[in-house]
Amino acid sequence: MVFHLARQAAITTARRSSPLLAARTAAPAANVWASRGYLTVVKYQRSDVVEKLETFRAEVFSTNWADYLNLVYNVPFWELEYEKLSSIVQPYIHEEDVGKKFSEVQELMDVMYQCEDVRDHLNELAELCTRASGFMGTGYAAEEKVDNLDEHAKACSEAYDALLAKHPDFKPKIEQTVGHGLAILRQKHKFKFGSMHRYFF
Repeated sequence: MVFHLARQAAITTARRSSPLLAARTAAPAANVWASRGYLTVVKYQRSDVVEKLETFRAEVFSTNWADYLNLVYNVPFWELEYEKLSSIVQPYIHEEDVGKKFSEVQELMDVMYQCEDVRDHLNELAELCTRASGFMGTGYAAEEKVDNLDEHAKACSEAYDALLAKHPDFKPKIEQTVGHGLAILRQKHKFKFGSMHRYFF
């Protein structure tokens, strides 16, 4: 009986000191519900990229850039779409056709921003001229006049000529924004610019 108890104690001690058993005991239980990270890459076909470029260019080009409220509403969404296009076009940008279309989109956005800036400034100048004439042009409650209006008009006129010279393909959009803005300002303050006679002044 004593021998049997001693044998059982020896077996138990050996099992507890076994490296394999210790490793099994120490290993934490695997969490079957643990989340696994993954990475997906969306690849656009060449035809899809070309279609998106053409659709984006048509939408931006056909919009009335002289309508500031329209630009306020749409430009943030155009910028997001433009950023997306800049990314998905990269695998095909080395191709002549795709690279040319993307260059046209880049120029389109550059011209739109420049035209928007000049037209906004012209609108502000026209508003200040209206306020300086008083209530209904009667002089009642008139605000201060812009002292250097000639300088502002000259700067805007030079920007108009520079845009036409640098971006001749966008002449209709430049006329729609900056050209018409100059014509409106010329109703309130007389100055000269390149295409003033196109607007019957």
